Amino acid sequence: MNRSLRRFALAASCMLFAGQLMAEPKRPECIAPASPGGGFDLTCKLAQSALVNEKLLTKPMRVTYMPGGVGAVAYNAVVAQRPADAGTLVAWSSGSLLNLAQGKFGRFDETNVRWLAAVGTSYGAIAVKSDSPYKNLDDLVQALKKDPSKVVIGSGGTVGSQDWMQTALIAKAAGINPRDLRYVALEGGGEIATALLGGHIQVGSTDISDSMPHIMSGDMRLLAVFADKRLNEPEMKDIPTAKEQGYDIVWPVVRGFYLGPKVSDEDYAWWKAAFDKLLASEDFAKLRDQRELFPFAMTGPELDTYVKKQVADYKVLAKEFGLIQ
Repeated sequence: MNRSLRRFALAASCMLFAGQLMAEPKRPECIAPASPGGGFDLTCKLAQSALVNEKLLTKPMRVTYMPGGVGAVAYNAVVAQRPADAGTLVAWSSGSLLNLAQGKFGRFDETNVRWLAAVGTSYGAIAVKSDSPYKNLDDLVQALKKDPSKVVIGSGGTVGSQDWMQTALIAKAAGINPRDLRYVALEGGGEIATALLGGHIQVGSTDISDSMPHIMSGDMRLLAVFADKRLNEPEMKDIPTAKEQGYDIVWPVVRGFYLGPKVSDEDYAWWKAAFDKLLASEDFAKLRDQRELFPFAMTGPELDTYVKKQVADYKVLAKEFGLIQ
């Protein structure tokens, strides 16, 4: 056997041995770090369905809820209490990264978990009830210019959150001090929809994937979606972008999963291989589309690099709004 063939045989045997070491997690779980019904819940349930459908998991994955701090409570719990639990995925979004950039996750930062996979993206959106007097984004801006204290805006998280940032960018474009806006801090898209439909807030700063079930039922309308151009889906094609209404704001909401910091390389590799296979599947693409998410596939070291760059970019934005020094 020549040298190159011996190398190939050795590599193949190592891969086989590694495959024997890697095993399906015994008790797979996905933590949605918010109340049921929002984007984190949607992300976990997408993985729950897809991993079983693709026969990547033989046991059903359970979804549990750990609200608090738009991801902070779950992040701290996994890093401090369950760092080596190979069966536990945690959902994250661009909002999680924005909060990490501002130090809102306590003593932990973006280097303290193992970033696993990004599985899709949505876009930020501004929602109102179907009978709202605001018919477009400019109607809302004019009302805010007249008296920002009269418009109650619900957002996921407090000042500095992703949802807050969306309306802050609108305010900045309109010459309004974002600090003058009247906010109600809620825990995720599910609570925003409940508060909006219940009349407790007048405007919801949310994202399009959270909103579409209520749009389709006729209970809500979107004044704008923060995409670069109109979305192609039949049920979304009539929703105007902020850009076409004169507000140059684009805000993608990437969704994915991370693992605890002490999960072994073997277990991490098992999950990465599972998601690589999943993200290449046409059946997964259909499940993703059903949840109003758009393609965004990234795993492993590539995702780790992306996350760290996004956090750095968000720090610049946070400084611009005086949220960090």
